[in-house]
Amino acid sequence: MNPFRATSTLSTTDRTTLHRLRERGLTDRAALHDVLDAGLVCHLGVVIDGTPVVLPTGYGRIGETLYLHGSSANRALRAAAGAEACVTVTMLDGLVCARSVFHNSMNYRSAVIFGTARLVTAETERLEALRAITEHLIPGRWDNSRRPTRKELAATAVLALSLDEASVKARTGGPKDDDDDYGLDYWAGVLPVTTTVGPAESDPRLKDGVAVPAHIAELQAKPAARVLAVADCPRLER
Repeated sequence: MNPFRATSTLSTTDRTTLHRLRERGLTDRAALHDVLDAGLVCHLGVVIDGTPVVLPTGYGRIGETLYLHGSSANRALRAAAGAEACVTVTMLDGLVCARSVFHNSMNYRSAVIFGTARLVTAETERLEALRAITEHLIPGRWDNSRRPTRKELAATAVLALSLDEASVKARTGGPKDDDDDYGLDYWAGVLPVTTTVGPAESDPRLKDGVAVPAHIAELQAKPAARVLAVADCPRLER
């Protein structure tokens, strides 16, 4: 049995142990899934010839595996295959304005995943991974798009990274000033930050009679990405 998956608790390793503001750590594996499912862009960090490189890219999740994709000619993706890699996903939920510069902060949710990236070569898994990535970005799009050709598949690299070794950190709530600063005449509070989808802009070359499909209309109708409220996790108010 994989010791990391024996329980719903996230792994504890030297790389995932929080050393600063440990009280902001979330240890339930469901919290990791929530951050990954809420985000849209991840950052892949690898070392190429002794130089660290960070690549932003789309991703998708199937169970306990994270899939990333990009051009098969991409140097960072090629270097990551079979090597130690780090992937991060961050959601910005608010700008926290304190009375002092030192205590200005952000409300956020973040996930960090470590592991050995695996280049996906089996055709079935590659298609499943590409579907997961597509559906994560635009739900319903896989069934409303042409499938990739062999040439397109050859031009696309897919990496898999296990979620075995990961950590999650989050901050919620208002500013936390020093006691002596609460009497100062500076405004303090939180500016919520959300992600929204605007009205669809049809391609000028769209074929006559092609209407906006239901999955796009549904995406437009969805409320802004939900900001993690203090009530959801009161112990994180710091």
